[in-house]
Amino acid sequence: MIGFRGTRVIQIYVDADACPVKDEVYRVARRHGLNVHVVANSRLNVPRDPLFRSVVVTGHFDAADDWIVEHVTDSDLAITSDLPLADRCLKQGARVLDPKGRVFSADSIGDVLASREISAFLRDMGEQGGGPKPYAPADRSRFLGALENQIQALLKIQRSRPAAPPIPEGRPHG
Repeated sequence: MIGFRGTRVIQIYVDADACPVKDEVYRVARRHGLNVHVVANSRLNVPRDPLFRSVVVTGHFDAADDWIVEHVTDSDLAITSDLPLADRCLKQGARVLDPKGRVFSADSIGDVLASREISAFLRDMGEQGGGPKPYAPADRSRFLGALENQIQALLKIQRSRPAAPPIPEGRPHG
C-alpha cells in the first residue's frame, strides 16, 4: 500500500495462532493508522476496522508463515514467537518482535536459533523439562514499549526517504 508521499505504508503482520497481544497491536496500530494483517490457519475474530485484515491460510503446516514471508518487506513489522519465521522475516528486511517484547535482529537471531536447538536437544535427552515461562503483565508492558519503539523507528526511516515524483498531468493514476 502506497501512502500520500509515495512511500509504502508500514504494515504489521501478526502470526496470530496463539498470539497473546493481538488487542495491543490493534490499539497501537489504530493510533498510528497502520494496517494489520492477522494471519492464521483458522478464522479468528478481528475488530471491524478497515485497517485490520484477517488472513486465513490453509494447505500445509507452515502456510501462515509462508504467507507472511511472501508479503513482508523492509518497511514492515512482523510479530511472532516462531523463531524460524522470525529468521525468515529478518531475511526479507523486516523488523521482528515477539509477544514478550524481545526484538530480533540479523545479529541476534543466529544465537537465538542455536539456543533453541540446544534446549530441544536437552529436552530430548531428559536433561531439561518444562517450556517457556507463563505470559506475565510485565511481558505485555515490555511488548507495548518495544512495539512503539519499532513503529517509531520505521516512521523515522519513512520520513527520511524522498517523496515519489509527482504523476505528470494527463497520465492515469494507477
